[in-house]
Formats: sequence, C-alpha cells, structure tokens
Amino acid sequence: MECSNRHYKINTVPAHQSESIVLRTYPLQEADLIVSFLTRDSGKLRGVAKRARRPKSSFGAGLERLGHVTMFYFLRENRELVNLDTCEILHSQFKLANHYGASVALDFIAEVSDDLLPPLEPNERFFRLLLAVLEHLRENPDSGVWPAIHYFTLWAVKLSGFLPDLRLHTESREIAAEILSMPIGQLTAREWTRDTATDLRRALVRQIQDHSERRLHTAAILETICSSRLSIRG
Repeated sequence: MECSNRHYKINTVPAHQSESIVLRTYPLQEADLIVSFLTRDSGKLRGVAKRARRPKSSFGAGLERLGHVTMFYFLRENRELVNLDTCEILHSQFKLANHYGASVALDFIAEVSDDLLPPLEPNERFFRLLLAVLEHLRENPDSGVWPAIHYFTLWAVKLSGFLPDLRLHTESREIAAEILSMPIGQLTAREWTRDTATDLRRALVRQIQDHSERRLHTAAILETICSSRLSIRG
C-alpha cells in the first residue's frame, strides 16, 4: 500500500527513505500535519505532511499512530522539520482499534516513545522493541495487552538508561527478570490482568515521568482496562 502527496515536491534537496514507525501526529494549519516518527537508521524525526488532513488525502492511512511504514522525505537545510513526500505501509495497527485494551496500549506506547526518544539519535534496539511489541499485539489483541504494556515499559526505561533497582513483590520481580531475559512471545504463560505486576508498572511510569518531567496522560487510562479480554464488539 502507498500513501502519497504527489503535488508537493522539492527537487533541490536529496530525497531520503527510511523504515519508520509513526509515533504521533499534530494538526498544522488547515490541512497539514506535523508527524513525529522513529526511523530505523536516523532516530526520531519530525516532519510536515502537506494536505494530509484533506478528506481525499491518501496520506491519512499511512500516518496512523504506530504504523510501520517506509517513509520518503526531504531534508530541509537548517530546518528542524523534514518534508514528508510519500510512505508505503508495511504493517498497519488499524484492526486493533476494535479492541479497547489494545487501542489504549497503542496510545500509551506512542506517548512514552515520543517522550523518551531524543531527536536524531539512532536507536536500533528501541526500534526492534516496538516492532516486537506491535507484532505481539496484532497476534494477541485481547490477551496480549498487559504483557505488551509491561514488556514495552520495562525495556523502554532500560534502553533509555535510567532503570533503577526497584523494590517489587516476588511475582513482579520474577516477571521483570523474565522480560529482561527473553522475547515477549516466550514469557511464561499466566493469566494477565490489570492487577498483574501493578507495582512494577506504576514504578516504571513514575520513572518515565520523572525523567521526562512530563505527566503521561495515557497512564491513567491504562487503569480503565478492566480485563485482558475486554474488546469492543460491533
């Protein structure tokens, strides 16, 4: 699949393409978007997607939060923002919108990633973390929500370099040790609920907020996920 903005071209600056994960988007003027995205090779970038908010813009489908895409863009000399040209969708998280828990998890993961990742610093391990967690959610949109949240949050803090010694209950210590030693798909089977490793999750959220000096708006919404099996049914 391809999303494109063919009417907007800059021929004076070399084009770049990067495997990327869209983090968040923000409205700009009447029809444009500012897009924050993590590239595999260049770290986090921010760019302008012209006409992306127009009803017939094919850009929209490719700029969903945490969409896995190949992004084509132009660097602007001495400018903070790049110009987005086209994107090709590799993996979409669109179907997860029908699952309340998974949708909240995506919002949380996107906010944490955008807050923690500094601009223009390649972080291949963080990129691979996101790919693994997103794949797990797509394959387990209900039962995989809480494992994905805990796995991502612990590794995000560790990869960002400020994971302290945490005082945790025995089960939470065991879960943390597992997370740090094996892929998400190999975690010991258990019944994950909102009450699983609560002390671990909340301690990590506090660490993130202290480090970024920003309140995580999605952290409180996590507490509204009443069950790992909760989903929206049409």
